[in-house]
Amino acid sequence: MMRSLFSGVSGLQNHQKRMDVIGNNIANVNTHGFKKNRVNFQDIIYQNQGSPSRPNENIGGINPKQIGIGMSVATIDTIHTQGSLEGTGVSSDLAIKGNGFFVLQQGDQNVYSRDGAFGIDTNGTLVNPASGMRVLGWTADEAERLNTSGTPESISIPLYGKLKPQSTGKVDLACNLNKNLPIIPPDATPEQVAQGTWSVTKTIYDGFGTEHSLRLDFTRSLDGAGNPIPNNWTVTAYVDPTTDAQGIVTDGGNTALGIGADIPAEGNTFTVQFDNTGGIQQLTDAAGNVVAGALDANGDPVPDFNLSLRLAYDVQGSNTDAEGALQRQVMAIDAGNVGDFNDSLTQDSAAASSKAVRQDGYKLGYLTQYEIDNRGIVTGVYDNGIRKTMAQVAMATFTNPSGLEKAGSNNFMQTVNSGEARVGEALTAGKGSIASGTLEMSNVDMAQEFVDMITTQRGFQANSRTIQTSDQLLQELLTLKR
Repeated sequence: MMRSLFSGVSGLQNHQKRMDVIGNNIANVNTHGFKKNRVNFQDIIYQNQGSPSRPNENIGGINPKQIGIGMSVATIDTIHTQGSLEGTGVSSDLAIKGNGFFVLQQGDQNVYSRDGAFGIDTNGTLVNPASGMRVLGWTADEAERLNTSGTPESISIPLYGKLKPQSTGKVDLACNLNKNLPIIPPDATPEQVAQGTWSVTKTIYDGFGTEHSLRLDFTRSLDGAGNPIPNNWTVTAYVDPTTDAQGIVTDGGNTALGIGADIPAEGNTFTVQFDNTGGIQQLTDAAGNVVAGALDANGDPVPDFNLSLRLAYDVQGSNTDAEGALQRQVMAIDAGNVGDFNDSLTQDSAAASSKAVRQDGYKLGYLTQYEIDNRGIVTGVYDNGIRKTMAQVAMATFTNPSGLEKAGSNNFMQTVNSGEARVGEALTAGKGSIASGTLEMSNVDMAQEFVDMITTQRGFQANSRTIQTSDQLLQELLTLKR
């Protein structure tokens, strides 16, 4: 009879523990990134009342006779199933779709979390605003390269910080020139000049971030007798050009404008030569320097050789050197690659176009917003239209995530049974993706919790009946004396 009392007591105690776990799950049903727990029971020591015996020729085998003395909690597991995603629209709110944890720094120790309700502190550091823990990742260098093999560090997003201006270092030409554009005769009228000229303009920037207008006028090349040279064009460059009353275009004060294959010389013209298919073949500057690729065994240019010239102009208002010369701004005029029709200068009978003319300079900008993609890469968006890679959020995975220890504040800590944290970038080595503007909800299933609550209540009730019945039996035993 005493055994049944102890069995009932163990049942009451451990069903109470299960109820505690269920209550905690329900309490955290709306906690972001929360992972529910599950209680598993097991029976415990048995007392043998009879030993088993093997069968022989006279009698069959006998099974053991055992009486159990109760039960205990076998495990309290953490269930790491995916929670639903809730859209918030906040750029710093992150959710993980798939395996992995965010890595946060708590003093000298790292903790791990599925709660991505992050924000920016006064220093521009990405943190968990509830605890102040820094979110770890990798910071991009000046060339926007990320070294994800390095040690993760805190991520800085300096909102409203300045981006210094960058002078234009390269202008890409990818327009098409109309082979049937009229030629300009020697004594051409302004109307004839306009009809025989195809102009491409692009805004460029000097080292101060000041805007300038680069204009390239394309005309068909003529020989000494005034006849057109097949597949040859003359290009005249202007920086901040002006137009007089007669419609004549002149340079806007940049008299030191020069174009050359290496060190820009005086002169603002160069020629472009195309092959018989309309592909660019070579460039020649005003001094006669030729930029062309190598030739193959058939005498044809080898494809993919880049054709470019350097253009220089004086920056008005800049500091002068010891000789009184203004600062010289140099950039490349890139006409594309030999044999490339998609992103290079071409000649065709189709209408002329100025499609895909690019430059890499910009004025002073301020960081006004940022975006985080599914790999956790943070891209800064400046008010001057420039986008720059700033950092990447790190993720960690574990061989046995159920072996992690809950540390409160929606965080987990590494244990000897979880395995070492494998820190890397999202979408690699089994890691999930990151969704910006969303948060992961708790994975608690309310319907399942209420069913478990009912069965736990009934289990507790049944064990209390065991104790009550055992007590009645003891009472009967005590009354035998009467």
